[in-house]
Amino acid sequence: MEQNQRPTTLLVCALGGEGGGVLTEWLVDTARHAGYAAQSTSIPGVAQRTGATTYYIEVFPVPMAQLGGRRPVFSLSPVPGALDAIVSSELLETTRQIGNGMSAPLRTLVISSSARVLTTAERMVPGDGRADAQRLIDVVKAFSREHHVLDMGGMAREAGTVVSAVMLGAIAGSGLFPFPREAYERAVRGGDEAAPDKLGRMAAASLRGFAIAFEAVRAPRAQAAFVQGVLASDDTRDAPPTPQALPDDVARRFPPAVHDMLALGHARVRDYQDGAYAALYAERLARVLEAERAADPSGAQGFAVTREMARWLALWMAFDDIVRVAALKGRASRAQRVRQEVRAGDEDIVKVFDHFKPGAPEFAALLPPSLARRVTAWDRGRQSRGLAPWALPLQVGSHSVLGMVSLRLLASLTWLRRRGSRFAEEQALIERWLSAVEAGTRAHWALGRELALCGRLIKGYGSTNERGKHNLLHVIDELAGRATLPPAARAEAIAAAREAALADEGGKALDAALTRHGAAPRPVQAQPIRWMKRPKTTTTI
Repeated sequence: MEQNQRPTTLLVCALGGEGGGVLTEWLVDTARHAGYAAQSTSIPGVAQRTGATTYYIEVFPVPMAQLGGRRPVFSLSPVPGALDAIVSSELLETTRQIGNGMSAPLRTLVISSSARVLTTAERMVPGDGRADAQRLIDVVKAFSREHHVLDMGGMAREAGTVVSAVMLGAIAGSGLFPFPREAYERAVRGGDEAAPDKLGRMAAASLRGFAIAFEAVRAPRAQAAFVQGVLASDDTRDAPPTPQALPDDVARRFPPAVHDMLALGHARVRDYQDGAYAALYAERLARVLEAERAADPSGAQGFAVTREMARWLALWMAFDDIVRVAALKGRASRAQRVRQEVRAGDEDIVKVFDHFKPGAPEFAALLPPSLARRVTAWDRGRQSRGLAPWALPLQVGSHSVLGMVSLRLLASLTWLRRRGSRFAEEQALIERWLSAVEAGTRAHWALGRELALCGRLIKGYGSTNERGKHNLLHVIDELAGRATLPPAARAEAIAAAREAALADEGGKALDAALTRHGAAPRPVQAQPIRWMKRPKTTTTI
């Protein structure tokens, strides 16, 4: 044995429930059945996206039969900069390990999934808080001797298996360890040498996922397609329905440069309410198009204001309420997705319990304005006496007939939505924003575009949604119509205020941006004070 021979080191990073422990067992079993010494240790992390459990594996690259009775000495923990490979199921987790110094540019092979599971810090940002995927990939490229960024989640779904089987195939395809492909596959089968048609369902699916990743790593030319996929990846759990072709009358009213975004918005609004509501969406968008054509007759800017309005107007018009939530949870596609996520077979029984806690605002939203005011006034009175806001906790088993009937019944109340107080309030606010965009576009194209982009402030539900609307209206009132500033300066001020509002949920950055541009900060909002009774204490002598 040569003196410079050392173990091959591998760090596996997996999130909760992804089978990192199973992958480690497969690798150790593969090594030992192939006649090589191996050792693994695990470093527990915390649940799901707030951390990862890492597994450290060392394999001595010389068969035991050639060691003459000697046994290698293994380490129990990884050493930064001394890893031969890092395999990770999540892109940001990969770069986090690189940031910890684990990867050496001249030594470490990095295999990572392009998948993203958003961190708490990313979700807390009012705007788009996601880390730039391309920058993460650039880090992987810069700090690895060889890298493979794969859509491991897509491969696992295609094969009907878990991501750990895909990670195993990628490791095998990289040639990191001196084991033949058959040795890895034997470990997946659990040592079973049965024919493929005799394998268990899970083992067969794992082998399919293994094969897909194995070939992807073995064929570097195919990697470009997988890397490009990361830039378009996003959470599509609540994606809008597939857009249909635009009605001919709608398509003729808008230039082709707007059709793709218009089709998405039109389909979303129609699915949310009805055809008449989709027609109102098109009418509102046509008003913006007319203003943009007046400001940019040649269309040199590609009708960017109308495109942005097509996006953000549809999202605002399809605001979330209890009817919308029930419709999403009662869809057959959602039940199919849940079964796929838990990898349930045709014979398996899956029970899904949805928890709701609607409060007075949610019920008042569907009531006529007069009744809604009475309900909200009653709830405010409760809070003024130090009581918690009223809410009705519900648990609905959407797997049951009764639970699904309840969801479908609630989802059918779209006719009641139009008569509700919130619908009228939202339409009035939308009209205020729409009028500001029209006037701003006619005054200066850039001003109209910045006002259209302010639609990004409207998102979420509850207090988040209310805060976004309050911020948008304040920006419109204080900056959009300021005659003392030229239109170009107003556009710049609105852009700065919008980005400040998206970067700071507390609003301090927005107030600072408003003050910096000569506008008044937001007025202080009254907040109820809850009085808590002091617990009784007893003294024993």
